[in-house]
Amino acid sequence: MSKSEIGLIGLGTMGAMLSLNIAEKGFAISVFNRTTSRTKEFFDDAGDLAQRITPCDTLEDLVASIAEPRAIILMVPAGDAVDQQIAALRPLLGKDDLIIDAGNANFRNTETRAAQAEADGVPFLGIGVSGGEEGARHGPSIMGGGRKEAWDQVGHILTAIAADYDGTACATWMGQGGSGHFVKAVHNGIEYADMQMIAEVYGIMRDGQGATAATCAQAFETWNKGPLQSYLVEISGKVSAATDEESGNAVLDIILDRAGQKGTGRWTVIEAQHLGAPIPVIEAAVAARNLSAIKSERERGEATFGAAPVVLADDALSSDDLEQALIAGKIMCYAQGFHLLNAAGTEFNWDLPMPEIARVWREGCIIRSTMLNDMADALTAAPQDNLMFAPFFSKMIEDSMPALRKVVATAITHGLQVPALSAGLAYYDAMRTGRSTANMIQAQRDFFGAHSFERTDKEGAHHGPWGS
Repeated sequence: MSKSEIGLIGLGTMGAMLSLNIAEKGFAISVFNRTTSRTKEFFDDAGDLAQRITPCDTLEDLVASIAEPRAIILMVPAGDAVDQQIAALRPLLGKDDLIIDAGNANFRNTETRAAQAEADGVPFLGIGVSGGEEGARHGPSIMGGGRKEAWDQVGHILTAIAADYDGTACATWMGQGGSGHFVKAVHNGIEYADMQMIAEVYGIMRDGQGATAATCAQAFETWNKGPLQSYLVEISGKVSAATDEESGNAVLDIILDRAGQKGTGRWTVIEAQHLGAPIPVIEAAVAARNLSAIKSERERGEATFGAAPVVLADDALSSDDLEQALIAGKIMCYAQGFHLLNAAGTEFNWDLPMPEIARVWREGCIIRSTMLNDMADALTAAPQDNLMFAPFFSKMIEDSMPALRKVVATAITHGLQVPALSAGLAYYDAMRTGRSTANMIQAQRDFFGAHSFERTDKEGAHHGPWGS
């Protein structure tokens, strides 16, 4: 019997879908799951693709069934489970056999695993995979990190199974160590912010304008035909239009307002703080999810202080105002995300391919958007520059910022929550202020801690006249 070209461990939703994707693209794959009944169930349900799938009951069987040099993808829960799986698998492998962690790993764990693999003289890859269940099955966005030779060993498979955008695979090598998982984390941070801003505009329509879910659906469907065309705006229209079969109500109206999270957005915010990279829109989005989780306290707040008087005048905000505000907020969010990637590249000595990151995100992943085409062009021209200053986007900002200011001001005046949109506006105002108020902070720091300050009229460190 001929041997498989690749192996995969972990047949949960993502692992199962990725395995079927690999088999469908013509590659023979061996699979293993700790619960053998799951392996059998997966194989039995594979249909015609089963002819390219080898189910294995033990790790030894898995390793023996793969052609050398072997490559095995891990799709197990992030954290200790990955280390335990590597520890169990590595003694069975040869020096040239490659382990690929394709889970939602913290990039710092990937850095540690990559360093250990380097010390042991064995190959290791950490790859970020975005697109959810549908993406894994039919074409995700793939962000690889590790040694280039390791990527090249399996690159033909990873590019074949990735999403395709006009003939270009949405998969590429990002750099050494944990760079792939870091890029994936930033993707998820942008995803949090994009989703939050959409939710804020939905809230303005629902609570401020009294719009039904069906009316909101029409707005999202219209916006998805313009500059905001994207996966998230598209599905926002679909979920707004959906009706619950049991109650007959709009599905949105019966969903509890408590948003979950798996932690990748939080990691993005934590790393941005370590790097000193300002990403206030993403930070606001993560905080908003945390606030959504404390529903009982929010209900107590409403009982104590009363609900905000949110009814807007009929002509207070137009659909165009809301669309333009989302455009401005989206640009601020993505500019911050790419700025964070540049900061990480400098800190960790990764030569991140900035234009390619934008291109990889054009299809397959959750934040896919037509705007990423123009971002790729802007980053090709100036990969280290803030996207705000690219001519294409600076013009869009000038055109859309008045609407963002109007939307934020109106929402705040009427007690509507717009933390991410507000953060985008504040970021814009900060970035166009040549002389900020940080001189006051430096004076305070010198007063209470003798930390010194720089002067505008001479070099060196100085102290104020307030004494020690």
